[in-house]
Amino acid sequence: MSTRRYSANALEQLTSGAIAAARAAAAEIMAVYAGGFEVEQKSDLSPLTAADMASHRSLIAALTPLDAGALVLSEESGPEQFAARLQSRYLWLVDPLDGTREFVKRNGEFCINIALVEDGVVRLGLLLHPPSGSIWHAADGLGAWRIDEAGTTPIQVTRPCPPVPRVAASRSHGNPAVEAYYAALGEVDRRPQGSALKFARLAEGGLDVYARLASRCSEWDVAAGQCIVEQAGGQVVDERGLRLTYNQRDSVIVHNFLAWGDAGQPWLKALDGIAVHD
Repeated sequence: MSTRRYSANALEQLTSGAIAAARAAAAEIMAVYAGGFEVEQKSDLSPLTAADMASHRSLIAALTPLDAGALVLSEESGPEQFAARLQSRYLWLVDPLDGTREFVKRNGEFCINIALVEDGVVRLGLLLHPPSGSIWHAADGLGAWRIDEAGTTPIQVTRPCPPVPRVAASRSHGNPAVEAYYAALGEVDRRPQGSALKFARLAEGGLDVYARLASRCSEWDVAAGQCIVEQAGGQVVDERGLRLTYNQRDSVIVHNFLAWGDAGQPWLKALDGIAVHD
């Protein structure tokens, strides 16, 4: 087994650098948000704006010097970076604007996702909400934290789960498999939320379970949130109950995951009989 590269001290320093990088990118996003912008359509039919690209360029420039041995892979990276990723043990996984649909709708529910992966395991995660400046971050063994106008506060998932679980309802990506799963849980309290901010709400105790099933989200949509939820005391697993890993497969698609706070609930059992493959 290879020795871990990132010590606790190194992760603290990298977190500080990632926070600065995210704040600079958020300023780029909000400059576009404040004015008018055009919306293009990518090959997968998802939207793209000038804010996506401005944030992408800012994050690549800021994250690359933080660790010379780590490749930076963004949702908006080109073929060269995608071709090189499987040869890299150390990888920054970045979504420069997660929730572009929410950005276009101007509902404020979008964020920046930054994760650091070592040998397939996420070691550091950060989410930043540009409209408020709030940050949620975590690193392996260092806990999970929220930074906002009140300062820096440790966060933790809700345990035990309340009698009526609070479930994450996607604003743009609902599907029959997720609906069937929530129905299998019985009575639930649906909490609509866009983007990877659902992970932040779960980690700080505002949600109890978040399901993405038979979907086509990507590793940069999930990795940062997984680290934050796990360090806050929760779990993020695939449909088999296995912890998610990253940069280990030819595809970056994550078809299924469940994220929860209270491990004492039958979250995985509720998947029985539900078709979760697209």
